[in-house]
Amino acid sequence: MILQALRRYYDALEARGAVRPLGWCEAPVSFALSIDQNGTLQGVIPLKIPSGNGRKEVPQSLEVPERVKRASGVCSNFLCDNGAYFLGVDAKGKPERTLQCFAAARTLHEKILSGLDNPAAHAVTAFFAAWQPEHAAGHPAVAPFLDELMKGGNLVFSVDGVFPQQDPDIRAAWRTYSLNQSAGAAVGRCLVTGETGPIARLHPPIKGVRDAQPSGASLVSFNSPASESYGHEDSDHSGQGLNAPVSEEAAFFYGAALNRLIADREHVYYIGDTAVLCWAEDAEPLCQDIFCGTLFGANANRIAQEDLWGAASALARGDPISLEGVPLDPDNRFFILGLAPNAARLSVRFFLQDTFGHILRHVQEHYERLRIVKPAYLESGFLPMWKLLRETVNPQKTKKSSDKKESSDKKASSPMAGALIRAILSGGAYPVSLLEQTMLRIRAEQTVTYGRAAILKAFFLRNTQFHIPEEVLTVELNEQSSYLPYLLGRLFAVLERVQSDANPGIKATIKDKYFNSASATPATIFPLLTKLSQSHLRKLETGRRVYFEKQIGELEGRIHETLPVRLSLPEQGAFHLGYYHQVQKFFAGKPKEEA
Repeated sequence: MILQALRRYYDALEARGAVRPLGWCEAPVSFALSIDQNGTLQGVIPLKIPSGNGRKEVPQSLEVPERVKRASGVCSNFLCDNGAYFLGVDAKGKPERTLQCFAAARTLHEKILSGLDNPAAHAVTAFFAAWQPEHAAGHPAVAPFLDELMKGGNLVFSVDGVFPQQDPDIRAAWRTYSLNQSAGAAVGRCLVTGETGPIARLHPPIKGVRDAQPSGASLVSFNSPASESYGHEDSDHSGQGLNAPVSEEAAFFYGAALNRLIADREHVYYIGDTAVLCWAEDAEPLCQDIFCGTLFGANANRIAQEDLWGAASALARGDPISLEGVPLDPDNRFFILGLAPNAARLSVRFFLQDTFGHILRHVQEHYERLRIVKPAYLESGFLPMWKLLRETVNPQKTKKSSDKKESSDKKASSPMAGALIRAILSGGAYPVSLLEQTMLRIRAEQTVTYGRAAILKAFFLRNTQFHIPEEVLTVELNEQSSYLPYLLGRLFAVLERVQSDANPGIKATIKDKYFNSASATPATIFPLLTKLSQSHLRKLETGRRVYFEKQIGELEGRIHETLPVRLSLPEQGAFHLGYYHQVQKFFAGKPKEEA
């Protein structure tokens, strides 16, 4: 299903003129070897350009012939490769292997270009015929850039200021060569298209996933006998692709589509170690903007916030709209794919598909469950995924190692993050690990933040099996609720406020010492807290003392049962909600003194 969806996405991109043709790819290129029509090297031209932040230069992205997937063998790329293949520059202390690399490049280019009556083709073949790799390091054009060339950046040729890969005759020769490469391939029925054709032995490398192989990782691959089945194996492993038969054409299309999605940094977001990619079946980028803006809080450069939420609400209701002159259909299929690094492969953490309107409706329902009173000092807005997950981790930075100066923020649990995004987008139950991690942070810090309170409210509203009554899962304080854990949380907040008002400037309150035990074992702690409050009340002025005595009396009057010895984890969550609601009630308006 994933490969089929990517194949259709490629078709939609192609219809928009937004993807490269078969047999071509984008690659980072650092230098161009300027040669004349006789193949003589005239100079080395740097092609690096300033990065987005302007702090350093990065290789320029150029369209080049599709690159081979190299492991440890010698195999040259056409018209774009590193210094070992094009110049014979030894960067790894293996001169014999470097000569083999150069020889492989010379053979490949002569095979493809030798039959062309074309100046650029003649120049490239003449270069390989005349170049002496053993003297490369001392060449006057190479020497100034030798250190950079030995770092392995890609090179292309430039003949009289024109890249040979732009020449129509050379492009046609490359296409003919590429199609002929499948002549010896096994033929079978493709699982993606259902058509019969040459089966891809190796699938295209997927590049750009954080912490995956820089050279690219495989989404589909088999390289061990344990992965082989039904006799699809042979001595040189050329039959390993038959275990999941995908035609060479379909493999190219899905690889090109997936690499394009990952390269689109404006629409790639990381949840833990998982890269989250999204696309609409008709390849409309506005759908990506709306989805990323609503779920991840992305800065939508193309869409104002008011228009973003207006469009999302309309589509969630199932209403077709027009935004910036572009028609958007709520019934358009939308796909979300989560990929994580796994050695030389990529793991699929999740793959979700639904109509765009249904997905946005699930997102809005999620935000409605999260809605809770917010402290006045916080900016208005919603709780996007990255902020929500931040509430489940230690906010303190930790050093990666003793010999590194930089520190790194801890990341949310990847399995929990993946399960959470699946729950949000499908309208399913939240993972229990979300409750556990949130409660763990509350206990560790003894603080119920806005985000953590919102998570607790949303979790219990959606996961009804924990039997927390909806009367306490409200946006603001419910003063009529008699649910015991909620009442105890409110009572603890009142007793804490009494202590802080009675002792202005106090550095530590009962929360710092008793919060965790009060929420877990109330029968043990609350008698002590009630006794302490009497001494604190005596320090207050009459009006404030009467106000708090009424508050305490009203809450204690609602308790008609023996205090429990222990509260369960969900009941502790209700305790924390009661505490949070009561604290926000205090902040909303200071208690008035009574005569």
